Amino acid sequence: MPLGLILPSVSTKSSTAIAEQAEHLGYDTLWVSELWGTDAFVQLADIATQTETIGLGTAIVNVFSRSPAVIAMAAATVDRIAPGRFTLGVGPSTLKAVEDLHGMAYDRPVRRTHETVELIKAYLSDSDRVTYNGDLISVADFPGLDVDVPVYNAALGPANRRATGRLCDGWIPHNIPFNRLPDAFEVIADTAQERGRDPDSITVAPYVPAAVSENKGTAYDAVRGHLAYYIGSGEGYRRAVATVFPDEADEIAVAWQNGNRTKASSAVTEEMVHSLAVAGTPNTAIERLRNIINKGIIDRPMLTVPRQADDELTLRTIDALAPNNW
Repeated sequence: MPLGLILPSVSTKSSTAIAEQAEHLGYDTLWVSELWGTDAFVQLADIATQTETIGLGTAIVNVFSRSPAVIAMAAATVDRIAPGRFTLGVGPSTLKAVEDLHGMAYDRPVRRTHETVELIKAYLSDSDRVTYNGDLISVADFPGLDVDVPVYNAALGPANRRATGRLCDGWIPHNIPFNRLPDAFEVIADTAQERGRDPDSITVAPYVPAAVSENKGTAYDAVRGHLAYYIGSGEGYRRAVATVFPDEADEIAVAWQNGNRTKASSAVTEEMVHSLAVAGTPNTAIERLRNIINKGIIDRPMLTVPRQADDELTLRTIDALAPNNW
């Protein structure tokens, strides 16, 4: 099974150097996230020129801060630099990111995602002229770009999962406990079938938070910080975790939003780490990753090393879980 890596931040190595290392270690795809400080498409364009075979993707860019046309142009540009290697991952992001960073109203995020994906796919097609009239977005009379770029959606709630089933080539879940992925995918599958689509054609590509250290506590603490951040920062993430851990998710969210990040991280239990991530010593982590991958629904897992990890832990994790080292 292919195994992807979300590009981490490492002070001692450039993004391009990490990408080259990931390609050498057998990772299938190098995914670039985007929140603040670096532009995903600019990074990928640079990485595309320095690598040869590794797939490239965004995981994710939000559907508010760029117009569908700008996202489509950026995707087409990266694909032309690295033909056949690019996957576009989009999502609604969070109220915090959209309103406090971009200064935009977090208005109807699922509808915004639906219309953006629908229009992006039209713009990437070979259509002579693209015209679209949605509730939120209307455009007229521009030609398609004629590039083949799969579009994945980072959908958590059922409404956004239905949009995935209607429109998308792949699904990027995050913070849905791994044992709940099959149930969550049923919404996507049912909607796809209603649209005459084959659910098996929709790639399931979950984030897999991961930390590997000879010191189990160090690895677990990094993952705890990662999970606390997401549960505390985004209501969709809190709800996803709460499908299995309702009391814990509420406690973590309250502590985080009250500014007590230490208490929030400490409230992440060992059971939550096991259900939502891969952490521990090398042998333990590899076995856990194997167990997750062997769940039949997952097609294309993406390792993400927590930002809370230092450079040594980050590089150790990338190496320990690399496909070529299994």
